[in-house]
Amino acid sequence: MMAPRSRLLSPALQILRRRCFSSLVSPASKAVLYDEQGAPEQVLRVAELPPANLGERDVCVRMLAAPINPSDINRIEGVYPVRPPLPRAIGGCEGVGQVHALGSAVTAKLSPGDWVIPSPATFGTWQTYIVKDENMWHKVRSDVPMEYAATVTVNPLTALRMLQDFVQLNPGDAIVQNGATSMVGQCVIQLAKVLGIHTINIIRDRTGSEEAKDKLKQLGADEVFTESQLDIRKVKSLLGALPEPALGFNCVGGNAASLLLKFLRHGGTMVTYGGMSKRPVTAPTSYFIFKDISLRGFWLQKWINAEKAEDCRKMIDYLLDLVHEGKLKYEMESIPFGEFSLGLEKALGKHGSQPKQVVRF
Repeated sequence: MMAPRSRLLSPALQILRRRCFSSLVSPASKAVLYDEQGAPEQVLRVAELPPANLGERDVCVRMLAAPINPSDINRIEGVYPVRPPLPRAIGGCEGVGQVHALGSAVTAKLSPGDWVIPSPATFGTWQTYIVKDENMWHKVRSDVPMEYAATVTVNPLTALRMLQDFVQLNPGDAIVQNGATSMVGQCVIQLAKVLGIHTINIIRDRTGSEEAKDKLKQLGADEVFTESQLDIRKVKSLLGALPEPALGFNCVGGNAASLLLKFLRHGGTMVTYGGMSKRPVTAPTSYFIFKDISLRGFWLQKWINAEKAEDCRKMIDYLLDLVHEGKLKYEMESIPFGEFSLGLEKALGKHGSQPKQVVRF
């Protein structure tokens, strides 16, 4: 086995090498940041950041792409439980970049040009260059579209964890979910299909709902219903040969959550991971007494923080393998960094229903 290159150098040359590398700095960066919390379109601004020094174990990454997620918006608004310190907080928490430079003592198997993602997802991905400790980066395959590498950490991982963490599902079982056209919803459908699990999906009534149904069925959905279709007394009569679902995923709240609960079998569990309608989840008392229904919650950040970093990275690799195999895909819209304001407007719903906005730097 060959000795590391640093061991082949004399002590004097090693010192000189470290001094040279310690003077490494990143290129100047351009970032989307905010100095106070509030409406994103009012508090966000694009600013130039000076070059940053690379420590011995730092990695400088040139960002390639990063999404605009609802949780990013919530952090800026000040309504998310975990928020970066102010002022000069940089937006974004996930994305993909390319290794630009390495500190002199980096031990990770990284080389310039490798694709990496922040792992665990961290603050400040809406910028062109980032310098962080080597332990904060996870190398990922570069033979998938960069938009998928940029978005794999939050939504697909949420879908995978919810399918595995709450109820023991076996091939042939079924789950039910609302918000099925969301990125998590699309991932749930496809990951369930890989596991042999049937999916019953609820979408809101809107123009183009039939087209949305067709798209979800192409992804592998077994049944797709609009909310108005479920305004009947016995919704389970719509299941046909499908089994009553043991597990449900709610990201909407309000009436959409109530409709989901109607489908659950005795002893079933509904997991809430979002509240897009901003309406409370309500459940009839009889569901608890006579159906023994359980209501749970899922927050990916808490799961990742529970010493799950290594597990998280293995699951990310698994998800990107599925992307490479064509078994996992979802709608996204790529926008250049120069059009960030337009992407933000779309992410805020100001242009109607839009796919996930992914900024390319």
